[in-house]
Amino acid sequence: MCGICGWIDFRADQRAPERRAVLDAMTATMSCRGPDAEGTWVDRHAALGHRRLAVIDLPGGAQPMRLDARRDGEPELAIVYSGETYNFRELRAELGGPWRTDSDTEVVLRAHREWGADAVRRLNGMFAYAVWDPEAEELLLVRDRLGVKPLYYLPTADGVRFGSEPKAILADPAVERRVTRDGLRRLLSWVHDPSNAVFAGLREVPPGHVVRVSRAGVREERYWQLQDTGHTDDVPTTVRRVRELLDDTAKRQLIADVPLGTLLSGGLDSSALTALAQQYTDGAVRSFAVDFTGYEEDFTPDDVRGTPDAPYVREVAEYVGTDHTDIRLTTDQLMDPAVRSATLHARDIPAGIGDMDSSLYLLFKAVRAQSTVALSGESADEVFGGYRDFHDADTVAADTFPWIAGRMMKQGPSLLAVDLDLDDYVDAQYRRALSEVPELTGPAANDPHERRMREICYLYLTRFLPTLLDRKDRMSMAVGLEVRVPFCDHRLVEYVFGTPWSHKTFDGREKSLLRHATKDLLPESVVQRVKSPYPSTQDETYEKALRERAADLLRRGSPVEPLIDRARVAARIDGPMTGTHDMGARTQLERVLDLDAWLRDYDVQLDLT
Repeated sequence: MCGICGWIDFRADQRAPERRAVLDAMTATMSCRGPDAEGTWVDRHAALGHRRLAVIDLPGGAQPMRLDARRDGEPELAIVYSGETYNFRELRAELGGPWRTDSDTEVVLRAHREWGADAVRRLNGMFAYAVWDPEAEELLLVRDRLGVKPLYYLPTADGVRFGSEPKAILADPAVERRVTRDGLRRLLSWVHDPSNAVFAGLREVPPGHVVRVSRAGVREERYWQLQDTGHTDDVPTTVRRVRELLDDTAKRQLIADVPLGTLLSGGLDSSALTALAQQYTDGAVRSFAVDFTGYEEDFTPDDVRGTPDAPYVREVAEYVGTDHTDIRLTTDQLMDPAVRSATLHARDIPAGIGDMDSSLYLLFKAVRAQSTVALSGESADEVFGGYRDFHDADTVAADTFPWIAGRMMKQGPSLLAVDLDLDDYVDAQYRRALSEVPELTGPAANDPHERRMREICYLYLTRFLPTLLDRKDRMSMAVGLEVRVPFCDHRLVEYVFGTPWSHKTFDGREKSLLRHATKDLLPESVVQRVKSPYPSTQDETYEKALRERAADLLRRGSPVEPLIDRARVAARIDGPMTGTHDMGARTQLERVLDLDAWLRDYDVQLDLT
């Protein structure tokens, strides 16, 4: 996996000692992402930093990596690379030798020398990397198609700064930690927007894009996008093709020179993935599940979670034959100030989902003690249409993002005192997203419901999924764990996106294609289980501790005070207990506490003019 960063300045010599010191500081922020090794490389106008988590070719994959020898007048190239290219062996054979290492990094670097920026179109994987060409004085910032691996950049008058995470860029003392009204709107809106990375001027390399940086300026270029494929396969053929793609993807993503496991929740997605992994692994696959003390015994169904995970996890682990470990967490662990601080530092921004971040961080930390790589079922709901909001007529018909109209993100009255015009912001984002949706072709083009479901699928894949992928990446890399997401294989995403909605629900259920493609691998109870989201503690002591900390915040005063309505916060503190994780009382208090910690710990300069 790894963390990357760098600094291009066309008007200065990056070899100066004070500039090397800045590069070292930027690189040091990536130490959690790459605990195994550190490397830097400096040219006249380029400074590249790398922290390595060794997964493939442990002795030979050191970075930054360069092609030193010129061939037929072609220029030397340098790369810092994060991620995995799962088809690197096929590309290696196509490119021919000789090779200095067995790493996929060298394959990607050689591919760029052979095919230029078009090399990325040949890659199958999750990646974010930077390639510097000293002769052309051009930097390429490249991100995978779905945005599994993060990459941020800050254009400047003299070039660009970039990093796997904002903290790498913010480590430069010359970079302001300023957040404007637009940044806050992005932070609070639950809508992904690569052009607005919260901190003023900061952007993400959009998924499926290459960013070119030269003396002429900075230019984003799209190399991949979701398209209408004119799907003509019937349902049985579609189910078979989905299974073929899943089999191939699972085999590719099991390649590692370090211990590997799976994340198992007992739902269809993670169970199918675990079963596929077991099918192509010698010996028992390690599987891991998160649980809370007393959760199964005292579980109370709510609007989004009808059953606890534990019984299904046990059944799948026994049925498939995994070497299973349950990670059980307590309220004390979830509320540990050190854990809360670590999750904020990992994400760089206050996500406002409290125990769901803390528990994921603690889960990944426990998994890392036994495995360096884990497979996750993330993105299956977005790809196959698993969320309940896909299947609720009122939510589908709403003229906004479905997760905002539906149950998933319902919130009570805001605790913020500042008017950010969030409704207008969200609506503008929604209109922009709709304008990108590829038009349907064939018979489905005349079906209004098919057209609307194509829009819903596009919205989830491009405006909701990236937020989940970023969370997964940050929490895992904070403890040096590589989490792979096979359901994000772009071939699978392209194929399923192109199928009619009637295919995706042909048995009258959610995720029909995935269910039927993998049902031979799973116990019937899991095949028929209704979607249940990532768990959240129902322990009352957690909410009590949350309210106590919010009350203390009001007593002592804090940087967040100009943003909040004290009376509403106090009323929420004294209001009825929810007992479950919703987007009302509990989550809004978590957001206030996270905002407070962020403003203090990151020394954020608010500019709401």
